[in-house]
Amino acid sequence: MARRVTAKALLEEYGTTHAEEAGIRLRDTPAPLYQLLTLCVLFSVRIKADIAVAAARELFAAGMRTPRAMAASSWQARVDALGRAHYRRYDESTATALGAGAELVLDRYRGDLRRLREEADGDPDRVAELLREVPRIGPVGAGIFCREAQGVWPELRPAFDSRARHAAGELGLPKTPEGLARLVAADDLPKLAAALVRVELSGGAADALRATG
Repeated sequence: MARRVTAKALLEEYGTTHAEEAGIRLRDTPAPLYQLLTLCVLFSVRIKADIAVAAARELFAAGMRTPRAMAASSWQARVDALGRAHYRRYDESTATALGAGAELVLDRYRGDLRRLREEADGDPDRVAELLREVPRIGPVGAGIFCREAQGVWPELRPAFDSRARHAAGELGLPKTPEGLARLVAADDLPKLAAALVRVELSGGAADALRATG
């Protein structure tokens, strides 16, 4: 019971996913899945999370919400959108990666990442492997995608990376994905994973959460 109370407090205090922050209404349809992939590309460098989220919002506001729109945009337009979000140092290389990634999604999956899911045939490791073929996406970006997409792709459940599991241990929660999954409804798994990562990355967040308990 105490663990469920802690999990509920996590969801309430820290359970906003990165997709939600970026204004993505995540569903199993092509546009939001591609937007999540774009967000993961932005997270795949050493940059603050709020800047990556702001960069995604700028790209989407500029109309780059689908792989076709991204591929059709100019490199300079992508650089300018990233610049408005203060996405510095990596703006030019990321603009290049976004263009190349959009072309890959169009060429290989006809613009629909559900075809990537079909190719993986229910294997979460294969999903991550295919995601890493997208320019700039590495293990971190693939992990974020799986963590966020587990709400709409059930075969990815439960997805909790090492940072989330470490935070869980610090809070007295189960350290295994399976154990954590038993604490919340399936639909809340992305939120719990996001909350645990925030606790891990935010100095003092775990202490604050313990205080609420």
